[in-house]
Amino acid sequence: MTEAVTPPEEPTNISYKLKRDVDGFIGKWQIWWQRKRFRWMVYAAGAAFLLLLLFWVVFARNLPDADALIEYESPLPTVVRDIHGEPFQSYARERRVQLEYADFPRLLIRAYLAAEDKTFFSHGGIDYPGIASAIFDNMFSSGRSRGASTITQQVAKNLLLTNEYSYTRKVKEAILAKRIESALTKPQILSLYLNEIALGRQSFGVEAAAQAYFGKSVDQLQLHEMAFLAILPKAPERYGRAKNADAAIARRNWVLGEMFANGWITEKQMADARAMPLGLIAQRGTGYKNIGGYFTEEVRRQLIEKFGETDKDGPYSVYAGGLWVRTSMNPEYQVAATQALRDGLLRYNAGKAWKANMGTIDVSDDKWASRFASTNISIDYANWRAGVALGKGRVGFADGTVGLLNGGPAAMKAGDVIAVVPNGANSFSVRSVPEVGGGMVVQNPLNGRVLAIQGGFDNRISSFNRATQAQRQPGSTIKPFVYATALDNGMTPTSIIVDGPYCVWQGASLGQKCFRNFGGGGAGPQTMRWGLEQSRNLMTVRAAADSGMDNVTDTFRAMGIGDYPDYLSYALGAGETTVLKMVNAYSMLVNHGRELKPTLIDYAQNRKGKVIFPENWKPCNRCRAKDWDGKPMPRFAASGKQVMDPITAYQTVHMLEGVIQRGTATILRDLDRPLFGKTGTTTGPTNVWFIGGSPQLVAGLYLGFDQPRNMGGYAQGGSLAAPVFKQFARVAMAGMPKTPFIAPAGTRLVRIDRKSGKRVYGAWPGDDPKSAVIWEAFKAETEPKRSIRQDELAARGDKPKKKESSDSKSGSGNANAGQGPSSATKRDQEFIQQEGGIY
Repeated sequence: MTEAVTPPEEPTNISYKLKRDVDGFIGKWQIWWQRKRFRWMVYAAGAAFLLLLLFWVVFARNLPDADALIEYESPLPTVVRDIHGEPFQSYARERRVQLEYADFPRLLIRAYLAAEDKTFFSHGGIDYPGIASAIFDNMFSSGRSRGASTITQQVAKNLLLTNEYSYTRKVKEAILAKRIESALTKPQILSLYLNEIALGRQSFGVEAAAQAYFGKSVDQLQLHEMAFLAILPKAPERYGRAKNADAAIARRNWVLGEMFANGWITEKQMADARAMPLGLIAQRGTGYKNIGGYFTEEVRRQLIEKFGETDKDGPYSVYAGGLWVRTSMNPEYQVAATQALRDGLLRYNAGKAWKANMGTIDVSDDKWASRFASTNISIDYANWRAGVALGKGRVGFADGTVGLLNGGPAAMKAGDVIAVVPNGANSFSVRSVPEVGGGMVVQNPLNGRVLAIQGGFDNRISSFNRATQAQRQPGSTIKPFVYATALDNGMTPTSIIVDGPYCVWQGASLGQKCFRNFGGGGAGPQTMRWGLEQSRNLMTVRAAADSGMDNVTDTFRAMGIGDYPDYLSYALGAGETTVLKMVNAYSMLVNHGRELKPTLIDYAQNRKGKVIFPENWKPCNRCRAKDWDGKPMPRFAASGKQVMDPITAYQTVHMLEGVIQRGTATILRDLDRPLFGKTGTTTGPTNVWFIGGSPQLVAGLYLGFDQPRNMGGYAQGGSLAAPVFKQFARVAMAGMPKTPFIAPAGTRLVRIDRKSGKRVYGAWPGDDPKSAVIWEAFKAETEPKRSIRQDELAARGDKPKKKESSDSKSGSGNANAGQGPSSATKRDQEFIQQEGGIY
C-alpha cells in the first residue's frame, strides 16, 4: 500500500521593524511628524519664510536706512560775501532755502495737508484705503499708474528712492514710510517735505518757490498764494505757466474748498481767496548785485578745487554744501576797476571798424529766441543790451521781443550777436564791443588780499579771465626787479650805468644779440635812478649783465613772477606771466620784500557756521573793539618769508616814485599823493602795461589782443594803460590818507644831485618834481662819502689862505696867537652849517 506525500508549505513573508525609544526634542519631533496636520503646518511655515525671504530680496534688501534722515542735510547753494560781509553772489543750480518747522505759517502747512495728505497726523505713514483704491484703479486703467502716496511716502521717494513709476517703488515707499515714521517725528517729516519738494522754476522747498513765484518770503504770503503753492507738487511745470492759469486757478480753488471742509478756514476766507487772481511774477534772477563776475568765477574755481563740485565730492561741495564764503572783494573798488578798464578798452577801440566778435546763432526759424537765451550772453555796460541781428533792419532779444535797427554796419549779417543801445521808441543803434582785451587786479600790499579782478570787457561775453589766466609778456614792468638785483649785488641808485650800444655773443646757434632802447639812441653815462625812471633798455641789460643774469632770474622766481632761463632778453620782459603775479610782486616791494600769497577767500564756513577753510584760521575777537579795554593790543606776527632785502625793496619803490614824478607815468602826477609805478610796452607793441599804487593798495593792468598783434606804433603803457589806472585811482583813493612809503630800519636817506648822483651839501630838495636835489635811499656804508677837494672849495669861494712871510714873524705870530683857536672854531662851525651837518 502506497502512503500519501504531503507537499511542503510555502514560506511566509514577514518584515520586522526595530524601533528604539529616543528621548528629548528629536524623539518628540518624530512623534509629531507622524501627524499629518503637523507636517502641513511645517510646510506652510517654510513657504511663508521663503516668501518673506523673497520679499526681502526683491523689495527691502537694498533700501537705505531711515535713521540717516535724522542727520540728513539738504543740498544747499554756496553764498559768497564781499569784504563787508554782504552777499553778492551764489553758486546754485537750484533754488533752495532751508527753514525750520516753526518758520512755516500754520495755514501754509494746512494747505499742503489739504492737497496732499489730510490724515497725515493720524496715520502711521501709509494710507491703506487710498492704496487699495489706487490698486483697483490701476488694474482697470491702461494709463500711467495712480498713486495714493502720503507725505511720508513722498519724503521716502524724494530723498531715498528714484522717480520710477512702478508697483515695486510703491512697495518700497511703504516700507520706508513705516521706517521713517518710527525714526522721525511728524514735524520733522513735514520739515523735510516742505524744504525738499520740487515746485518748478528750479525751486526746491516752499520758501524758494515763494520767492520764485511771488517775490515774497513764506511769512508774507496770502491765503490764495499758499493754496497755489500747495497745488504745485502734482504738476509744477503745468500749473506754473501763465498759459495754464485757468487750470491752476481751478486746482487752487479746490484746495481752498478742502481747507474749508476740514474746518481750517472760514467760508469768507475761502470766498475771498477764490476771488483773487494768481498774481504770479515773471521769472527773474537771483537778486544779487551784478558785479565782480570774473572775481566770483575765480572764487568758484578755487572752491571746486578745494571742496569739489557736487555732493558726491564731499559734504562741503560748492553746489550742495551750503557754504558761506567770505571774500576780500571790495565792491567799490570792483565797480571802479570794471568801469576804468572798460572805458580804456573803448577808448582804444574808438574809430575802428565794427567786427562781429560776440558770436552767431541760427535765426532761420522762429526758435531763435530760445537759442539766444541759452547762450546767456548779456551786457551790463551803461544802457547797452545784447541782441541778435535778424536781418531786414531788425534786432531780437532773449525775451523774444523785436526792435528796429537805426542803421548798422555793412559787415553785420543775420545771426550776428550784437550790442545795441536804445535810440527812440523801439529803435536801437549798434555799438562795437572792443576786440582788444585786457585784465586788471587790485591788491592790498600789506596782506595780499585781492580786492578786485576784471578779466575783460564782460564775463558774459567772454569768460576767459585775462587777469589770472592770460600769459603775457610784462615788458618794462619787470625792470624794477632787475635793478633790485643790481642793488643786492653792489650797486646803488646813484651808480653810473652807460646808456649806450650793448651787444652780446649768445653762442654759435643764436649768434650776436644787440639791444636797443625803445626810441633808439643812447644818453651816455647816467644814474640807475634815471635809467629806471626813463625805462632805458640798454641800461637795464647792462645792470643785468653786471649783476649776473642767473641772479636776476633768481629774483624773478623769488618774487613769483616766473621761472625763466638765464638770457638777457628776459631782463626786458621777454618771458610770460600774468597780471595777478606781477601785481603781487609789486605788492611785495611795498611790503618790504616779505612774501605774499594773493588770496581771494578770507574764510569759508559750513552751514553750521564753523570755519573750515583755511585750516589754521583763528578769530581775532578784540580786533574790532570800539574802545580800548586796557589790555595789550592784539599783535600779529609777520607772515611769509623774507624774499628780498627790505632796504632793497624800499630803494626800488623809492626809485619808482620818480617814474610818476619825472618818468614815463607823469600823467599820474596830478593825483597829488605818494605813488609808485612802472609802465610797460612790449615789442610790436603787442601789450601795454601799468603797475603801481600807494602804500594802501597796488593795482596793475594790461591791454592787448587775445591773439597778440600790433596795437599801433602810438600804443604805450604811459598813454593807454596809465590812464586806466588814473581813472580807477581817482575813485578808489578818494578820501584815502596821503601816507608816504615807510622806509625800513637801517635805511639812510641822503641828499643827492639828481643828475650826477653826487652827494649834496648846503641845498635841500624842493617841491618841484624836477628839482636838482632829491632824497635818495641807501644801505649803510653805501651812500656817497663827503669829499673836500681844493677845486670844490675854490668854486664855492672858500679858498684856503696862503701862508704869508709875516706869519713867521714873532710879532705877527704873537698877535694872532690869542685869536687862533677861536677863529678856527668859528670857521669849523660855519663849514658844518654850510655843508648840512656832519653825517
